[in-house]
Amino acid sequence: MIRSVGALGLATGVTRAVYTGLRRRGDERWRRTNHAGRTVDLCAGPATAAGAVIGALAAPVGRRERGAAVVAGLAAAACGAYDDAHGDHRRGFRAHLGALRDGEVTSGAVKLFGIGAAGLVAGALLKERPVDRVLAGVVVAGTAHFANLVDVRPGRAVLTVLAVGAAGLPRGPLAAAPMGAAAAVAADDLGERTMLGDAGAHALGAVLGTAIAASAGRTGLAVHAVGLVAAAACGGTVSRLAGSPG
Repeated sequence: MIRSVGALGLATGVTRAVYTGLRRRGDERWRRTNHAGRTVDLCAGPATAAGAVIGALAAPVGRRERGAAVVAGLAAAACGAYDDAHGDHRRGFRAHLGALRDGEVTSGAVKLFGIGAAGLVAGALLKERPVDRVLAGVVVAGTAHFANLVDVRPGRAVLTVLAVGAAGLPRGPLAAAPMGAAAAVAADDLGERTMLGDAGAHALGAVLGTAIAASAGRTGLAVHAVGLVAAAACGGTVSRLAGSPG
């Protein structure tokens, strides 16, 4: 646990610095309207992505684990940022794949294939056997998607990252990076001053998924992968439950 303090602290500090700097600029392009009709900013998105990735670089783990976290985190943030800027009303894999069959590349398809490919690269860095690499890739990409699924109300995604990360921290210090980034913006997210957007939610989930995959054996990878695929298949239900009062 002590080994995780440095990564957590660095992730928190970087996230706050980037977040504060972006808010001071006051760029209207970062403004959005949230579920309650309030105007908030998207500054938490790039800030948490930067904090999680840089925090992962400081985590006391091997080079392959750090490399996997950086690849997954940066790719997830980039694909999520593209969706934040160019996304439309369509939701669910079926809608985006249907549009792709008609020759239209939607922002959702960019996320699906971009984050999926990054997950497989991360899995190849983390594991040796082909089956384990694929399972790890599903866990990385699936966790990124899950974090975005629950990001439907203030604080839902950051609290999920903190809870899941805390549970996995005894098995490996890499989870401290997304936890630190999430903690840095938790109060502002809950206070409806900012939101993660797809960039922040996907990046936090991808680095958290890397931490889960890095510390899991084949059975653990399989269990996580099955659960995450089931959550993706029932994405509408997961989002509704996450958005319910509680």
